[in-house]
Amino acid sequence: MANRAPNPFDFLPEAPAFELASDDVAPGGLLPEAHVFNGFGFEGENRSPHLRWSGAPEGTRSYVVNVVDPDAPTGSGFWHWAAVNISADTTELLTGAGENDGSLPGDAFHVRNDYSRHGYDGPAPAAGPVSHRYIFTVHALDVEALEITPDTSAAAVGFNLYFHTLARAQFIAEYARKES
Repeated sequence: MANRAPNPFDFLPEAPAFELASDDVAPGGLLPEAHVFNGFGFEGENRSPHLRWSGAPEGTRSYVVNVVDPDAPTGSGFWHWAAVNISADTTELLTGAGENDGSLPGDAFHVRNDYSRHGYDGPAPAAGPVSHRYIFTVHALDVEALEITPDTSAAAVGFNLYFHTLARAQFIAEYARKES
């Protein structure tokens, strides 16, 4: 088996875990085509999957949801989604909440992903012998809002998470380019 990049969250300060589930994606399973990018030769629906979380710690004031592919051949992974300033009373994002159309609750918004777009954009990995991992993470924060704008990069959001994460919930799903 080829070497794989580490989980980038393993380099952050240790944080307690809480629960993350999805009606659309089985943790450890394969991402369905509904959540794959539509472009670059892919014909997915490019819809963010349903996410539901529970058990965040007392003192949680907001959430950030993000998705990263650490196996992308970039040296720094590839950020597919970052939704920020999700209110503490939200514990679920419905399928398609990653659309940049106001589908997020309250004052939450999407920052720029590595496709240089706002919202969720699914997998479109290069062909290769190894499937890519997509790490879905919900971060429970100690602030009501990060002081960022929609043009902030997902990596800069990660820098802010370093200082404000109380706990994190996570699962990994995989996807590989189908050989033609």
